[in-house]
Amino acid sequence: MMQSTDYGAMESAGPGLLRWSRRPRPTPADDQVLLQVEACGMCGADVSDIARPDASHQRRVPGHEVIGRIIDRGSKVPARWQVGQRVGVGRLGGHCNTCAYCRQGRFALCTDQKVLGVSQDGGYAELMLATSTGLVSIPDEMESTAAAPILCAGLATFNALRRCGAAPGDTVAIHGVGGLGHMAIQYARRMGFRVIAVGRGDDIAAAAIELGAHHYLDTNHADAAVELQRLGGAQAIITSVGDAEAVQLLLPGLAAGGTLVVLGVGKAPLSIASGYLVGGERTIQGSMTGSPDDSERALRFSELTDAMPWIEYLPLSQAQQGLQRLMSGDATFRIVLVPDEQALTRESVK
Repeated sequence: MMQSTDYGAMESAGPGLLRWSRRPRPTPADDQVLLQVEACGMCGADVSDIARPDASHQRRVPGHEVIGRIIDRGSKVPARWQVGQRVGVGRLGGHCNTCAYCRQGRFALCTDQKVLGVSQDGGYAELMLATSTGLVSIPDEMESTAAAPILCAGLATFNALRRCGAAPGDTVAIHGVGGLGHMAIQYARRMGFRVIAVGRGDDIAAAAIELGAHHYLDTNHADAAVELQRLGGAQAIITSVGDAEAVQLLLPGLAAGGTLVVLGVGKAPLSIASGYLVGGERTIQGSMTGSPDDSERALRFSELTDAMPWIEYLPLSQAQQGLQRLMSGDATFRIVLVPDEQALTRESVK
């Protein structure tokens, strides 16, 4: 069968806008593979990427939750990555292997990291080039559409919970029941924590409990920090909320020796009294996504414990509609783009 000489992609066309384009089929560099994309999750970070005002960012293809099959490979790609193999690529698209952090094995902190949707094209496309150091092996048992959101929303929350210092039996609060929070609730329950979901509004209460939360606190009707202290305090609070004021209001619910793990990126600074940290030996730390090895651990844990994203499907050509759903907060909880010919055969799942 003759290979097509071009492929389709949704590219940035200005702040908040996407357009369909045809592009010449690329040839991978020595350290790259060419993927035929099977699924690409849509993430809140994509909204920020597409909103970039600089003209140089126009024509960039967004998308950093990518699952695809290798259809071509460069001459220096390690032998473990072969044509026909199904792989994933997350937000961090490939480390350099030479900087100080890479030499320490801290690949997620690489100073020359490829970033999908920002410094290189992402997965809102039929084909995508990927750097071999960013590739992730996908479990055979997991569908591509389920695996895609785990490469960002799943990985970020999985790593945050692994590193938060809480032990099985401890109370952990998940602040924000959305694209990240709905994965964090599932993971926290399966890790053996007492899970307190904290959100705004009673419309998500039933979903939070179904996902695995032991309790749901609605900040519209209760002081969540007071309620957390009534439960003995949270050993960890995992927040995906970018509203600094909302995070600050929840902080008094942190137990002595507890940790606030920040996943949400906001513009306003967090304001915290130093005495509150010193007197209770509390900790605040940030957490990003993770390395390809971290991704593979998150995928294995998800498969073993049946912690899967709740998904809405959209055809690739309708990515603009998906973007609008993300910006309006209407998505429940993740949107995954699939090739147009596959979209008609899929139903949203949870």
